[in-house]
Amino acid sequence: MRYFEDFQVGEVQETRSHTVSREEILAFARQFDPQPFHLDDEAARASIFGGIIASGWHTASICHRLIVENVLGKAASLGSPGVDELRWLRPVRPGDTLTARTEVLSLTPSKSKPDRGAIKFRFEVRNQSGETVMTEIANALFLRRPPAT
Repeated sequence: MRYFEDFQVGEVQETRSHTVSREEILAFARQFDPQPFHLDDEAARASIFGGIIASGWHTASICHRLIVENVLGKAASLGSPGVDELRWLRPVRPGDTLTARTEVLSLTPSKSKPDRGAIKFRFEVRNQSGETVMTEIANALFLRRPPAT
């Protein structure tokens, strides 16, 4: 279990990869973002994207799954008060393989609640060509290490 004190500014971690299937893109879009360029081949070809692409929200969801598996699921996470920035830089297409990278930007012990602290992260998602497809600046709360008894 990693606590607030176990993180260091500048620390970088990379996650496993996830290959995005056409079926996954369509299923996510049908349920959460039913825009034509996510669902319809003809409409997608006629769009600025030239073909089916994943919803940006789908890309963000994949990123967070990878980060939970790699960082948050192994830590005393208390959730997140929100994100400061989220950018979709390139479309994600069927067959793309995505990898997330986390970097600790800052550590701030809570002044009002001494049992916790806030960590600011930069998340970056890259495709199989090394191109950055998404970035996010996120805030997360973590428990501090309990005092030894």
